[in-house]
Amino acid sequence: MAGVANRLTNVRQRLDAACAAAGRPTDSVRLLAVSKTFGVEALAEALAAGQHEFGESYLQEAAPKIAALPRGRICWHYIGPLQSNKTREVAALFDWVQSIDRVRIAERLSSQRPAELPPLQVCVQVNISGERSKSGCAPGETLDLCRQIAAMPRLALRGLMAIPAPTQDPMRAREPFARLRRLHSELYEALGRPALFDTLSAGMSDDLEAAIMEGSTLVRVGTAIFGSRG
Repeated sequence: MAGVANRLTNVRQRLDAACAAAGRPTDSVRLLAVSKTFGVEALAEALAAGQHEFGESYLQEAAPKIAALPRGRICWHYIGPLQSNKTREVAALFDWVQSIDRVRIAERLSSQRPAELPPLQVCVQVNISGERSKSGCAPGETLDLCRQIAAMPRLALRGLMAIPAPTQDPMRAREPFARLRRLHSELYEALGRPALFDTLSAGMSDDLEAAIMEGSTLVRVGTAIFGSRG
């Protein structure tokens, strides 16, 4: 895993270049290192290189990593589909959940968030490309879901997350991100311009530049940091 620090530097350079091309400040986009399937050693190297936000998709895999690494130095994001029988542990272990797509999951997370912890930071996952194989609520359902989450006492609604359908056409790569940005703006107005509704989680290793051009504030990068998954 000697290459993790170097790859992390390369990704940060890509982020800086994309922000410059979009006319945005470099600190307007956060980097989430998607560490699912990679071991503690790889995460420790990224942490030593200054990466402090990590994303995991599987509770069973994430729990031992969270236990092994210094909790105070890492912000943990849950980014995978979430089943009802996993919400209690996720609510206790993670700082963010980006993959809420139905009210029942949000209700359970709110009721099960430990009282001694700050509110759980959450995003609504949107199926922006309408793919049957993807999780996420339909764009037309997001306002109702956001309103209900905003009223839950142990959750802090932060924004939207999406995983658009991949495309090899660079001219079309920005389209789903643009739709997500417009939806975020519409929700921001409809919700009364909440101060914390500031997150657009979009863009991965292959399309982070397109996402940043369309306003992404958090990109989720795995392969470009840790290498190919086995």
